[in-house]
Amino acid sequence: MASENDHLIIRPAASEDAAALVEILNEIISAGGTTAIERPLSRSEFGAHYLHGDRFLACYVAVEPSRREPTGFQALERHPDLPENWADIGTFARMRPKIKGVGTALFSETRKRARELGLAAINAAIRADNTGGLAYYEKMGFTTYKTLRAIPLNDGTPIDRILKRYDVA
Repeated sequence: MASENDHLIIRPAASEDAAALVEILNEIISAGGTTAIERPLSRSEFGAHYLHGDRFLACYVAVEPSRREPTGFQALERHPDLPENWADIGTFARMRPKIKGVGTALFSETRKRARELGLAAINAAIRADNTGGLAYYEKMGFTTYKTLRAIPLNDGTPIDRILKRYDVA
């Protein structure tokens, strides 16, 4: 099932999308500063995490019809530190060329799926230095409920993590 807005098709991600989606994610990881993931993923690691792993709940991809290639994706997964009826969310959009509205279009479908799954809330854990991510989740209706202080990156740099919650019901 796919939905369309003015300039994007939003549909469930498929295994055939893995190469393009891991490329988007690895570019973001390499740029640094906006994701807690610090090392690039292989295609199989990506698939096991975002497309079919034990914690997988849903993953949607945004496709620009004129180019017929993914411009971003958003995933819901279970997380052992969250209540059973919560999911963790991750949102990733291509850096170049940047396409306006990818995150908003993706969240529309992700929110519907969260309701179908009977989730009570969606958690977003955002690095405090990721101002774009913080603004995006606030725009989507997430509210801050906790701050994890000085979580070290692989190089030891302490970065706070802001936990935001979206109430599904």
